[in-house]
Amino acid sequence: MSSARVGAARLQTRIKVMRTGSSLAGPLHAAPARNAILQGDCVELMHGLPAESVDLVFADPPYNLQLANKLTRPDQSLVDAVDDDWDKFTDFAAYDVFTRDWLAAARRVMKPTATIFVIGSYHNIFRVGAIMQDLGFWILNDIVWRKNNPMPNFRGRRFTNAHETMIWAARDASVKKYTFNYEALKAGNEDCQMRSDWLLPICTGSERLKDSQGRKAHPTQKPETLLARVILSASNAGDLILDPFFGTGTTGAVAKRLRRDYVGLERESGYAKAAAARIAAIEPLPEDAVSAAPSKRAEPRIAFASLIESGLIAPGATLTDVKKRHMATVRADGTLSLSGFVGSIHKTGALAQGLPACNGWTFWHYEEKKGRLAPIDELRAQIRERLRAAAE
Repeated sequence: MSSARVGAARLQTRIKVMRTGSSLAGPLHAAPARNAILQGDCVELMHGLPAESVDLVFADPPYNLQLANKLTRPDQSLVDAVDDDWDKFTDFAAYDVFTRDWLAAARRVMKPTATIFVIGSYHNIFRVGAIMQDLGFWILNDIVWRKNNPMPNFRGRRFTNAHETMIWAARDASVKKYTFNYEALKAGNEDCQMRSDWLLPICTGSERLKDSQGRKAHPTQKPETLLARVILSASNAGDLILDPFFGTGTTGAVAKRLRRDYVGLERESGYAKAAAARIAAIEPLPEDAVSAAPSKRAEPRIAFASLIESGLIAPGATLTDVKKRHMATVRADGTLSLSGFVGSIHKTGALAQGLPACNGWTFWHYEEKKGRLAPIDELRAQIRERLRAAAE
């Protein structure tokens, strides 16, 4: 969460560019800033960025917590809660104007295929979501960040606030080719689809930035694990990530480590300087550790008939499932015959199992010369390899 806010007289801050490891530089130019912290009002700064120049937006706006009194624990010690001026708005109407302004500005700089994550709590996320829909964003998911070490509810009058909500949205409903690294996420999740509830700890320990007096440098610093999952989910190496509420630079730090570019917008000079120092100390991971995982959806489409045409499997051959409970005959036209039924490898596989659908490439197996059963998907991989070799 950061420090942009709306008011009758918007703060007129001279726009500055702070590149990691350097001092404040001159005015913003037309080209998109990369690996830079822009200091000033986030809406004004976004108006200065080129249209359709950003691949991903992560936004952690003020939550408008409306804290009227100090919070204390049962032992009367003071809770270090969010009571900064940048989280205070005169009323909901003012907050809505602010939200509409920054979301509209962010939408303008998003590429047609870009997506946006906005994180919030029950104080603001429902207002944010409604405004996003009003502006034309198309919501893809709401993601629950479930904290395994949340702050307890000291008064015992409510449920413990153990989660925050992220809205993930495309720029509009027509977008189909946005980045979503589905297969990589699934592979890293024990070959199970990544769910929309993420159990991750809050930012603690050495990761938490402190000031010279040992206090939190920022009250709502997000954990790097959260940003890593966001960035790995919806961007690729070399993409440009915009964070309009940069704070102490978690987005920039993770982006640099994962070999993405970033542009951070921050009004408070103290936060901007802390972020610059933090990011300067980050070492990017090796390229092969962050390169995009191969996507089956991006591979050339191969028909089963191509296996027959290329001589990898002959008409009349027998295919079975891995346990040899079902047997089908390969026909010359690329279909299979199973107990009098003729259909595709997928339909015959589904019929054999009594299921509505089946991936025939992994269900049907052929017998190699040494007697080993192998899925016909291995033959498809051979054709794809031939195509790649021919293209080189």
